[in-house]
Amino acid sequence: MTISVGDRIPDVKLVKATENGPEQVQTSEYFQGKKVALFSVPGAFTPTCSARHLPGYVEKAADLKAKGVDEIACTAVNDAFVLSAWNSQAGSSDITMLADGNGEFAQATGLTMDGSGFGLGQRGQRYSMIVEDGVVKELNVEQPGDFSVSSAEHMLGQL
Repeated sequence: MTISVGDRIPDVKLVKATENGPEQVQTSEYFQGKKVALFSVPGAFTPTCSARHLPGYVEKAADLKAKGVDEIACTAVNDAFVLSAWNSQAGSSDITMLADGNGEFAQATGLTMDGSGFGLGQRGQRYSMIVEDGVVKELNVEQPGDFSVSSAEHMLGQL
C-alpha cells in the first residue's frame, strides 16, 4: 500500500549523514514537531538527481524556509557515505541527507521502483512530500522518467 496524504510517516530507522559520520535516526523522532520538506531521489550522483533535483532544493532552500519549512531532507536508497559525498559536492548544509541503505523506508511508504535494468536494483521513486509533525500533508510522486511535481519550485507553490 502506498502512503497517502493524511498518513503518518512509517516508523523506521534511517541514517543521517553528519560531519561526524553516520548517525541513526528514528523517523518517528526525526519528523516530530516540525515541518519537513522531504524529497526522494532514485540515487545520488545520477543524472537528473544531480543536474536538477538536488540543485533545485539547494537554490530554493531559503524560500522554502521563509514559507515555514523547518528542515529540508533528501532520502535515497544509498548509504550515508555516498549521500554525504554527494551533498559535499553538489548540495548544501541546508539539506539533511537521510540514507535508506536497505530500502526499508522506501518499502514502508510503498514508493519503490525497480532500477534493475540500469543495475540499480530496488530504489525509492522520485517524489517529494511536505510532512508536518510526522503526517504527510502533500505528496508529489513522479511518473517514471519525469521530473516536475517533485521539484522545489512545485513544492513552493504548495506552501
